[in-house]
Amino acid sequence: MKHYQHPTREQLNLACVLNALSDPVRLDYVRCLSSSACEKACGAVGTTVAKSTLSHHLRVLREAGIVRIRTEGTQSLISIRRDDLEARFPGVLTSILKAVESPENVVPG
Repeated sequence: MKHYQHPTREQLNLACVLNALSDPVRLDYVRCLSSSACEKACGAVGTTVAKSTLSHHLRVLREAGIVRIRTEGTQSLISIRRDDLEARFPGVLTSILKAVESPENVVPG
């Protein structure tokens, strides 16, 4: 069974969090994940990137302390570390996710 390393609450760094969320793929993944209060299987969140690329993005999010990944059987389950992020950086994640949902921030396709 795979064991994932996560930074402690005290180790969370604002620059690392913001850097991880600066990538559109990671930001969209966190946005989709935030729509559910419960944890999901890593592959259950819709994405258009290859599995290997998704693994990279999930590692960046995990190492920044934005998500927690735990293994249960053969599945890796992922959840947002809302409590830890809110305790360290009050309102930051909520503000970023709210800004992403705002129509004026949508890039024309």
